[in-house]
Amino acid sequence: MSLRCRDLVVEYSVGGYVVRPIDGLDIDARPGELSLLLGASGCGKTTLLSVLAAILRPHRGSVRLDATEVTRLSGRALNDYRRHRVGIVFQAFNLIPSLTAAENVQVPLRAAGTGRRAARRRAAELLGEVGLGERQSHRPGELSGGEQQRVAIARALALDPPLLLADEPTAHLDHVQVDGVLRLLREIADAGRMVVVATHDDRLVPVADRVVELGARGGTEPAAAEAGRVLRLR
Repeated sequence: MSLRCRDLVVEYSVGGYVVRPIDGLDIDARPGELSLLLGASGCGKTTLLSVLAAILRPHRGSVRLDATEVTRLSGRALNDYRRHRVGIVFQAFNLIPSLTAAENVQVPLRAAGTGRRAARRRAAELLGEVGLGERQSHRPGELSGGEQQRVAIARALALDPPLLLADEPTAHLDHVQVDGVLRLLREIADAGRMVVVATHDDRLVPVADRVVELGARGGTEPAAAEAGRVLRLR
């Protein structure tokens, strides 16, 4: 299983200009690797994650997860990819305030048709793996930011996707909480998943296997993102 993107282009029109937040990008990810999309706000990181998650279709280019050409999916195959092949961790956690940690993790399981008892077992297993075995009955408002992000990660892993995407997962965390989330993401990659993290936080660089540096070209018109500089670290 591997992720392979070639010549990705995303473009849209703003004020009469064609803007390309992603312009000719190549990127690869393999099981066991943690890849960073590193750059300032507006450089195309979240746009690229949206393409990898099949939420946004690129103007041009190829996204292949193993033998599946993601850009050509539609209907039931597209829904299956989004539900079973990719897990997403959001910057703002996006937990349901009225549900407990365990119930939040059960949401994608129940939506996929998993029985109530099996969903409870799976949620308990995942929360134990992310270090929240004793916090399953707590609601988001009773958890710290780092704990909420761990619940969000457990939820993203509920259906055992091979690809985990995280959008600025440390943005709302203090220094101690950042360290915990970084170790967890590294452990998830080491267990055999592909982990792709969009961030402006260079504290994540030491735990990454590769870094794709996204940036903007100079000029007075709205800027298009560079294709990206790929650094292999580990």
